[in-house]
Amino acid sequence: MKPLRLAVWSGPRNISTAMMRAWENRSDCAVVDEPLYAHYLAYTGLDHPGREEVIASGETDWRKVAARLTGPVPEGKPIWYQKHMTHHLLPHIGREWLAALRHVFLIRDPREVLLSYIRSRPNVTADDIGVLQQLEIFEYVREASGITPPVIDAGEFLQAPESQLGALCAELGVDFTARMLSWPPGPRASDGVWAPYWYEAVERSSGFEPYRERDRNVPPPYQDIVAAVMPAFESLYARRLRPRGRTR
Repeated sequence: MKPLRLAVWSGPRNISTAMMRAWENRSDCAVVDEPLYAHYLAYTGLDHPGREEVIASGETDWRKVAARLTGPVPEGKPIWYQKHMTHHLLPHIGREWLAALRHVFLIRDPREVLLSYIRSRPNVTADDIGVLQQLEIFEYVREASGITPPVIDAGEFLQAPESQLGALCAELGVDFTARMLSWPPGPRASDGVWAPYWYEAVERSSGFEPYRERDRNVPPPYQDIVAAVMPAFESLYARRLRPRGRTR
């Protein structure tokens, strides 16, 4: 059977790494962590933690990355989970190769993302939140394939991980397994070299964090960013996956 190459698109400060852990804990799934990151840093010149190490360890030619992601699946496994940050898919990168993948979009309220982001990086733009790019990729994939990709809202997901994962697996045509709900703590060989800078909480985890209400009161200097990205978020949120029995 044709393998399922699953591209999961998220912005920053989301549950994307925990979701990668969940899929990697399946015996039938390989994972790859942010394969476009090295190209993104090399092309933009941005100074991220571990920048030179990321570039040295990754592939800076996006065409080679695309060829790899659409090529043979590691270890011949039937599922290949590809964790992507939406802002890594820069405008100059071709989109045609996306047709060989199935796509899932992992969203989070931009106000929560922004408040988390500015705790460590006060200089932020609308593009940094990743939602505008997320909607652009979503619309491209939907129009090119004729299929509306699943959208997972992180807040709703954390309230009911089992039902959300069950619904997502059903949408993708794969069997759900309870192995996706928990995993051994610690680092993974599959983690990007940037893990020491960003994955401390995930490395301590053995499952998805319990849901809790988050602050959404964004300070006035950042209100323009919220205004710029909320329409894109609301468009994606309206299309979110709702497991049976959840109607709100």
